[in-house]
Amino acid sequence: MTPRERVSAFLETPTVRNAIIGVILFNAVILGLETSQVVMARAGGLLHLLDTLCLTVFVAEIAAKLYARRLGFFRSGWNLFDFVIVAVAMAPAAQGFAVLRVLRILRVLRVISVTPRLRRVVEGFISALPGMGSVFLLMGIIFYAASVMATKLFGASFPEWFGTLGRSGYSLFQVMTLESWSMGIVRPVMEVYPLAWAFFVPFILMTTFAVMNLVVGLIVNSMQEAHGEEEHAMTDAYRDEVLTRLAAIEAKLDSSRMDRTG
Repeated sequence: MTPRERVSAFLETPTVRNAIIGVILFNAVILGLETSQVVMARAGGLLHLLDTLCLTVFVAEIAAKLYARRLGFFRSGWNLFDFVIVAVAMAPAAQGFAVLRVLRILRVLRVISVTPRLRRVVEGFISALPGMGSVFLLMGIIFYAASVMATKLFGASFPEWFGTLGRSGYSLFQVMTLESWSMGIVRPVMEVYPLAWAFFVPFILMTTFAVMNLVVGLIVNSMQEAHGEEEHAMTDAYRDEVLTRLAAIEAKLDSSRMDRTG
């Protein structure tokens, strides 16, 4: 086994992976404590030191992966994700890079890249995006039509909620999320327009309980497919490993027979 292969195998061990997860979570706690003025006044120097040590661990991990995999490192989307997160964390603290320094908390997202179960969730969500595009287009059509109707029906009496197309869309979005939709919007509207329920109830049924459930169904289905593909890949890898071992055993048996006959 070459040195690069040893380094690559070492990085994939459960001990190293769990250690990296621990450093990521520890660093997330440190970044949270840095938002407290009281804590920073008492232990600001220590927190900055610990943050630097965590960043050093991340840089060392990325450097080890680059050494072990060379250009193959950039063929993985998750490796690119890790590289960008660490690069942003190393941005200088000058005024022009202040926003990038704030993005240091994104390091906690690296838990996703080093945890197979979380990666499966994200991969399932990404694979569901094409199908979700059609659902969101349907949602947009429903929202546009409903916003036009709400503006014409309720805009004169409730201009703060339905006076313009934009306000109607925002109010309907609140209704869709079921956030104070009844007491906050619908019941006051029904005091002026008693039959307003005939508009809002079908809208909620179409958006909250129908279209949004389509989104959930697409994500769940994509996650199941991603999980099935992963299990299939693991089965193929195990089968190849078994066949390799059987071939080695057969070669040894053949060699033993030749030694006996010779």
